[in-house]
Amino acid sequence: MKHPKVIVFTSPSGAGKTTIVRHLLSYYEKLAFSISATTRKQREGEINGVHYFFLSEAEFLHRLKENEFLEWEEVYEGIYYGTLRTEIDRLHKLGKIVVLDIDVKGALNIKKDYGKNALCVFVKPPSFEILIERLKNRGTEDDEELQKRIERMEFELKHEYEFDAVIVNDVLSNALTEAEKVVEAFINHPD
Repeated sequence: MKHPKVIVFTSPSGAGKTTIVRHLLSYYEKLAFSISATTRKQREGEINGVHYFFLSEAEFLHRLKENEFLEWEEVYEGIYYGTLRTEIDRLHKLGKIVVLDIDVKGALNIKKDYGKNALCVFVKPPSFEILIERLKNRGTEDDEELQKRIERMEFELKHEYEFDAVIVNDVLSNALTEAEKVVEAFINHPD
């Protein structure tokens, strides 16, 4: 079965993929954002069904057993993230090209499953040190969570060459322009 087109952005935490994705969503009417499901705690200002679908671990695992996820990952111990098939189907029925903002392993799984119908973009920080500084300045993780993220970032950066495009987010305006070019070529490429 041939899959409809999807665009996947991935990066280590703090590299700027969410900023790039938000820009692209405001720039292209044909794109729609897929809301991920997670078991992590809801942060202040986040709205269930808008920022994430916040699920208990038991509900997430039940849905996993029922094959309701296109991709999923236990990103940190007991903290799961995944893309619900119903969310992808809902957006495709609206005639949209789905954009996912997900972790590296999930992106690689979708790339494998969707083939040429997936554009998988890795957003890379200008340096590992800058990435750590961005994470610290964000202030959303305590020291233990920050250390876990740093360890995960080292793993994720090793996979950048497995993606269709790599965008270095050093100067944001340049990264946005590069993302537009890559997405435009993918959208306009005949199926």
